[in-house]
Amino acid sequence: MENLKQRMDELAARYNVPEFAASDPVQFPRRYTDSRDIEISAFVTSVISWGRRQMILRNADRIDSLFEGQPHRFVLEGNLDAIGEENLHRTFFGRHLRYLLRGLRDIYSAYGSLEGFAAAKGVEKSEAPSWVLAGEMNTVFDAANSRCSCPLCGPTRCLPADAGNSALKRFNMALRWLVRNDGIVDLGVWSLLKPSQLYIPLDVHSGRTARTLGLLSRMANDRRAAVELTESLRKMNPEDPTIYDFALFGAGVNDGVEE
Repeated sequence: MENLKQRMDELAARYNVPEFAASDPVQFPRRYTDSRDIEISAFVTSVISWGRRQMILRNADRIDSLFEGQPHRFVLEGNLDAIGEENLHRTFFGRHLRYLLRGLRDIYSAYGSLEGFAAAKGVEKSEAPSWVLAGEMNTVFDAANSRCSCPLCGPTRCLPADAGNSALKRFNMALRWLVRNDGIVDLGVWSLLKPSQLYIPLDVHSGRTARTLGLLSRMANDRRAAVELTESLRKMNPEDPTIYDFALFGAGVNDGVEE
């Protein structure tokens, strides 16, 4: 384990650098300074962060432009019904963005921020804060859109309907951006959660690498696997296990790993 920790620390140091942000979706919330703008950009960007990286960056930039430099103001005051039916990213369409933004409008109107909403729901007291928060957000999103008469609005690709069993890769990534604060890549604008409470953003690449390195035995990339992998990483760094997201990404996507 000591040799593996050394290797993971080296990989994390190699990829947890400012240059990483230039080719990663984290660049979009990093455009903002107001924590509410950062929250909204982080969540919206994470929702479409699946598929080919260049496509993600192109389409995230396109969606970000809709906010006209003020995501929080757009959520509260923008004409959401004016968002068209165009395809925004793979199977994510304008109706899905409207669904998402209606839910965020209710959250920001009632609680002031996403962190304020999380605090009101006692998310920080849970052993699995990301799953609790995702479930609470799904409830608000469903309620907000039940008042909408538009038959074309739908939740597909926003948050998993069965958030309790999903690995919540994209949502856990957004929380990493919001909670970790090392002054390098992640923004760390939240104080409600500690980095030690975060879970690894598990996807096919990080899962494959983790299994090769002996950090993960479960074959499905689901919640149980995300918990298992995070527990393995906490043994190496109890205070900041998701710093190894950089190591797993770098090894899996760019370098490859050897048995």
